[in-house]
Amino acid sequence: MLKIFSKWIHRYFSDEEALLLFLLLILALGVILTLGQALAPVFFSIILAFLMQGAVQRCACFMPRKVAVLLVFTTFMAVFLAFMLLVMPQIWRQLVTLLNEAPRIMSEIQNVLLLLPERYPELVAEQQIRQLIAIAAAEIGKAWQWALTFSLHSITNIVALLIYLILVPILVFFFMRDGNYLAGSLTAYLPEKRDMMRRIWTEMDAQIANYIRGKFIEILIVGSVSYVVFVFMGLNYAALLALMVGLSVIIPYIGAAVVTLPVAGVAFFQWGWGSEFITLMTAYFVIQALDGNVLVPILFSEAVNLHPVSIIVAVLVFGSLWGVLGVFFAIPLATLVKSVVNAWPKAMEHAHDHDGRIDALNAEQER
Repeated sequence: MLKIFSKWIHRYFSDEEALLLFLLLILALGVILTLGQALAPVFFSIILAFLMQGAVQRCACFMPRKVAVLLVFTTFMAVFLAFMLLVMPQIWRQLVTLLNEAPRIMSEIQNVLLLLPERYPELVAEQQIRQLIAIAAAEIGKAWQWALTFSLHSITNIVALLIYLILVPILVFFFMRDGNYLAGSLTAYLPEKRDMMRRIWTEMDAQIANYIRGKFIEILIVGSVSYVVFVFMGLNYAALLALMVGLSVIIPYIGAAVVTLPVAGVAFFQWGWGSEFITLMTAYFVIQALDGNVLVPILFSEAVNLHPVSIIVAVLVFGSLWGVLGVFFAIPLATLVKSVVNAWPKAMEHAHDHDGRIDALNAEQER
């Protein structure tokens, strides 16, 4: 057994750069797991600065870089403050109102569902319906308890929010202005021979940038269009539901299906099975179809080539580790794992062997 393990170690970790990369990945994972909550403002600032680097580079073509950084940062702060001061209070009010109306909604749901055993006794039993109602009531109770707990700890939450509001913009500005210097300072401690790391970074840089920026644009477009449609139709809780629809694009294959339930539920209890309900759901499904078949191919022209099973597994794993951020970055992290595996020395060795066999066959054919 020891001999097999030694051969495996020699096979995959005989290259010094591969061993160093493995240790760096383990170190990064350990830092995130142990200090992730404390360093969350730093990580969040790095992500925001990374998102705005493209705009800075485009503006730098027409003006000095420092002016471009200041312009992009000022625009970002203006949009962020407008969202926090204008949109978030409305969403919070609608959430509280929805939770207050939850008992009435549950009562109507119960009345509708209890009619099913009377009409279809061979398909649905009354006991099953009551169990379903009890489970739904328990989940709504948990949501109300969370909202109550949030309000009771409002002072702590306000302090944390103030820390983010002050610290994150400062970090974002410095990361945007001095990002190249900071990256150079870190890479100076790495060995000069780092061809594998360069290949992984080159592959990941374009893909992660394309994915993260594209996903933010997709959230903005889908959420805004949904809000306009919901307001035009007069749907209750339009801002809250539009935010849920926009954020649903974070979770591939699952988010759109899950968010359909609250949209359909609110529309049903507002209008019933009328023409307005059918019109709204038709418009909603059109938005989802355009998002999947038009918007996604345009935004993700350099889409990551991952199997749907790999994407779902990545969402489950990284979501369980880091919550919402883990879900959002599940695809980039899965792509990173795939890039590391493809660039590992063994993979390169197989590639060289394959190329050598091709060259040998070509030489034989020429002879």
